[in-house]
Amino acid sequence: MSPTDLPAAGGASGAGAASALLTVRGLQKSFGDNQVLHSVDLTVERGQVLVLIGSSGSGKTTVLRCLNGLEHADGGTVDVAGELTLDFAARPTKKQFNALRDRSAMVFQHYNLFPHMTVLENVIEGPVMVQKRPKSEATDEAVAMLERVGLAEKADAYPFELSGGQQQRVGIVRALALKPQLLLFDEPTSALDPELVGDVLRLIKELAAEGWTMVIVTHELEFAREVAHEVAFVDGGRIIERGHPSQLLRDPQQERTRQFLHRLLFPF
Repeated sequence: MSPTDLPAAGGASGAGAASALLTVRGLQKSFGDNQVLHSVDLTVERGQVLVLIGSSGSGKTTVLRCLNGLEHADGGTVDVAGELTLDFAARPTKKQFNALRDRSAMVFQHYNLFPHMTVLENVIEGPVMVQKRPKSEATDEAVAMLERVGLAEKADAYPFELSGGQQQRVGIVRALALKPQLLLFDEPTSALDPELVGDVLRLIKELAAEGWTMVIVTHELEFAREVAHEVAFVDGGRIIERGHPSQLLRDPQQERTRQFLHRLLFPF
């Protein structure tokens, strides 16, 4: 794929640009008495990829859901490109949450395609129904994107007729069709059979090379090493350590990070 084959990378930086696309400060979230996020701070520069690693239940997915407005944080701020700031302590309005969703798009662990819609209908649903774009325009773009990911012949198929890898590629195209500034991936390969993982990871790598700004939750350490500009280790709802993948994944400074990586690399 090339930038001409997909919508322009919303988070791609222009010549000499160096400003943050995403700035998160003091993000907090509780479910009842269980506080799952404790003052999380994140910064992602335009066109860069942040990978979040950590054990199940550490708060990684909750961070993503707050960045897409699927969860309402209890405190902290999220700023996108200096154009939109949500102060969760001040209870953002519905209009602000809708604006956040316009700027970010989520690719889910279990695809979340509408089962009663064809592949093409799944892809154009957001652009047409939410963004109110002309159906003909959205359809032309969707067909072009499906062709580039090798799924043009599946445009009229239903999700149950696709493999897991094909469904996840449709999920990625559906997110791209919204032309977001920020792409969010929640364990995009964890529900796939091992032989299907490669196609999805290659597609995400291509998007990174094209300059899309992304936050990715994954346990694929080699993939994180290849695609990330920065890796952050999340534990107990806190950022314990962050750094360049060549440093953090090879020589972490925090004992808790070392323990996690050792268990992931040597599970038995």
